[in-house]
Amino acid sequence: MDERVTLLLWSCTVSMFPLGGLVGSLVVGLLVDKCGRKGTLLINNVFAITPAILMGVSKVAKAFEPIVFSRVLLGVCAGISYSALPMYLGELAPKNLRGALGTMTEVFVIMGVFLAQIFSLQAVLGNPTGWPVLLALTGVPALFRLLSLPFFPESPRYTLIQKKDEETARQALRKLRGWTDVEDEIEEMRVEDQAERAEGRLSVLNLFTFRPLRWQLVSIIVLMAGQQLSGVNAVNYYVDMIYLSAGVEAAHSQYVTVGAGVVNIVMTVISAGAVERLGRRRLLLVGYGICGSACLVLTLALLFQGTVPELSYLGIICVFAYIAGHSTGPSPVPSVVRTEIFLQSSRPAAFMVDGAVHWLTNFIVGFVFPSVQLSGGEVIGAYSFIIFAGICLLTAVYIYVVIPETKGRTFVEINRIFAKRNRVEIPEKKEEITDVGPCVPSLTAQETSF
Repeated sequence: MDERVTLLLWSCTVSMFPLGGLVGSLVVGLLVDKCGRKGTLLINNVFAITPAILMGVSKVAKAFEPIVFSRVLLGVCAGISYSALPMYLGELAPKNLRGALGTMTEVFVIMGVFLAQIFSLQAVLGNPTGWPVLLALTGVPALFRLLSLPFFPESPRYTLIQKKDEETARQALRKLRGWTDVEDEIEEMRVEDQAERAEGRLSVLNLFTFRPLRWQLVSIIVLMAGQQLSGVNAVNYYVDMIYLSAGVEAAHSQYVTVGAGVVNIVMTVISAGAVERLGRRRLLLVGYGICGSACLVLTLALLFQGTVPELSYLGIICVFAYIAGHSTGPSPVPSVVRTEIFLQSSRPAAFMVDGAVHWLTNFIVGFVFPSVQLSGGEVIGAYSFIIFAGICLLTAVYIYVVIPETKGRTFVEINRIFAKRNRVEIPEKKEEITDVGPCVPSLTAQETSF
């Protein structure tokens, strides 16, 4: 093939993944409502196993088209999983473990990336004979999920609030908790059900015009946009150039990348353990602070490493510091917060917006930054990190001012905190009993909706 055609096909193949992710995020709301959380995850296995087969046989078929098409399907799979899985984990978790379980999505994403880095080493499967097997391996986790997930219960919250099947929800809670007395959690779900009955099932358009959820919606947009526009993908694009400038040989840079993957895993696991101790806000603020500082220092290192060659080593340190900071808060914690700040009726629509912002910004950074780097050279690319530092600062300021600490609170309690900022009232459940006499009956004030 002509070199330009090859480059075009390569770019197309890479960009199909976030576009597929966008499609997946737009259909996930319908799927989780109609098929349930567990049912959606089971259906989603089709979008992982099918492309694994297509990519595995593409070399034998001597065709590149199956790989391009498979990248779309894998993007759809990722888009659905990115929303449905945190939703499922957040709804079945007890409130004292909701943060830790919510971050598990990101923990295993990072582990998957790390395994991919290991398998794609030239000495393993990253070579002309091994790449079809490498690409086909993506179906193995999906096959494991297909065989194991049927033994897990459906989300108790979905079963009680949306399916109105309280007994099945009670049985699911007993299976998940390991004890029989789950009436406190059942009562909490009843309270949430009462608090949102007037909402009905919110569509995406209703969500944008519904005042009681205005700041929750703005918050997930800021969190997702900040996560992607803070420079995480740009660091990945620039990392090879930084390693080479520090004297790392091209053949050895892949092992340095694996080392960065280890840092990513360690910090994400630490974040998962600390999220219930330190809280969501603190991890987000610390993470963005580290990322912003690393971007500023990295800009200086890239600009002046020609004059002071030793600064190239500082660039590597900044990359590792940035990865550690992003793994502390901006990567894992938004998955927890987006589940906690919405009630059951609005969660599917909110996750559709959340996913769309995530994949659109992912695509924009992946498409624009390499073009800027190629057209403007290293200097323009280096100055880009000042923009990323500014985005880190703005996102941190928004989190500090707007987003409350959600650790240890029920979904309804979190909703009441946002109600004050949205300037709407959600009256507390009260009970008034009069003792005037037998002619005056006792009055019970029912909890009202929005």
